[in-house]
Amino acid sequence: MTNNSTDFFYVLLYCRMITRQNPQRNMIFKNILFLSVSFFSLAGWHTDLNEAKQIARKEHRHILLNFSGSDWCGPCIRMRKEMLDNGDFTNMADSLLVLVNADFPRMKKNQLSATQQKLNDAMADQYNSKGKFPFTVLLNADGKVLKEWDGFPEVTPEIFINDVRHAIYADQ
Repeated sequence: MTNNSTDFFYVLLYCRMITRQNPQRNMIFKNILFLSVSFFSLAGWHTDLNEAKQIARKEHRHILLNFSGSDWCGPCIRMRKEMLDNGDFTNMADSLLVLVNADFPRMKKNQLSATQQKLNDAMADQYNSKGKFPFTVLLNADGKVLKEWDGFPEVTPEIFINDVRHAIYADQ
């Protein structure tokens, strides 16, 4: 964990201690905890490909675009947990990638805004017209496809990371 996330953890722990006796405060704490976990699990991920392209050009990075069904697709959830949230992957991504998530949730409570749904549909039209999940695409800063992963990669996170690195270095 970074220093900021460690500090945040201690703040949450302290809040939990002071809200333990009060049910109303306890509910507030649980909401804050849910939002903070959601934020930290998506930290560094973008949802707008055009914005990601601008960042990739400016910072001389590549783009990893992941299509997921976060609330219904078992392999997507596994991909996120085992590969994309892996510490070694996030360390590599911090220096080489701009991460983009195009999520297609099904549950009403997770419904996207109309604007976000439109952005995701446009990304799918261009890069995932067959509607595969999970589907991951490595792009250069101009949006050219360099490599695709169809489904959950049945490899270790280390091999997945090396696959991404090799595709990036082959493009330079």
